[in-house]
Amino acid sequence: MSGFDDMDVDTIWMNGDFVDWEDATTHVLTHALHYGSGVFEGVRAYDTDEGPALFRWEEHLDRLFASAKPYDLDIDYTREELTEATVELLDRQDLASCYVRPIAYYGYDSLGVSPKDCPTDVTIAAWPWGTYLGEEALEEGVEVMVSSWRKHASSQIPTNAKTTGLYVNSMLAGEEARRNGFTEAIVLNKEGNVAEGPGENLFLVRDGEIFTPGLSESILDGITRDTVITLVEERGYTVHDDVSISRGELHTADELFFTGSAAEVTPIRQVDNVEIGSGTRGPVTEELQQAFFDVVESGEREEWFHYV
Repeated sequence: MSGFDDMDVDTIWMNGDFVDWEDATTHVLTHALHYGSGVFEGVRAYDTDEGPALFRWEEHLDRLFASAKPYDLDIDYTREELTEATVELLDRQDLASCYVRPIAYYGYDSLGVSPKDCPTDVTIAAWPWGTYLGEEALEEGVEVMVSSWRKHASSQIPTNAKTTGLYVNSMLAGEEARRNGFTEAIVLNKEGNVAEGPGENLFLVRDGEIFTPGLSESILDGITRDTVITLVEERGYTVHDDVSISRGELHTADELFFTGSAAEVTPIRQVDNVEIGSGTRGPVTEELQQAFFDVVESGEREEWFHYV
């Protein structure tokens, strides 16, 4: 996980200006602090063979603006302005490989539940961030538990908008898992089918075919999920990306793995103390993991990169 005190980062872009890290503050009565009324993205920049580059930046911007729509958040900056700000932010801090967090949220004006008259604040931060679930997890895999907390349904809150307040659900599930000695959680939807991890999408391998819950299963439409589906198809695997997966299918899978901008491609070796497959990173997961890192390290897919 990320701790900032020992990192060589000193600048944040905030509402059109570059400010010192310690001065990037907001009022305690900010609407988003009380009601979770913000949207955000998590993006990685990689130091590729072609130079530092933001990975799938355009798709992340697409989702940021799409997430803002259900909440009537008006982001008063163009895609080009946000891109220019991000590139300059990385350049000012000499960051080649890092994590980037754009966030737009209702700011300080009034504290009724209605955000009427509250401004939309927009901030971009960037910092070095290693493997989300631990370096050893990429090779050894992680132990997870199925959480007692369920993922909310899209009829309650938009599930395909990446909204700040909704991550209370993720925090509850993840911390429950860690209190019980696991690295991460898997969250079921209201029907009891597999949805996703607290910050990751999930893939299942069975009999040489690959399955991942569909968008109707209350998942976020992950950009790394989409990346991996493309890599899967290019390698000739049959992929089912619109399925329901029962809890019991997790235990009988040949392989399981998480995907996400932070988690990248992380194997799952155990669910609820049940060993998955041989209890190690499986061959299909390893192949796809290697394909993913080959792409982000080489920068060979020009359409997926925005060079800094």
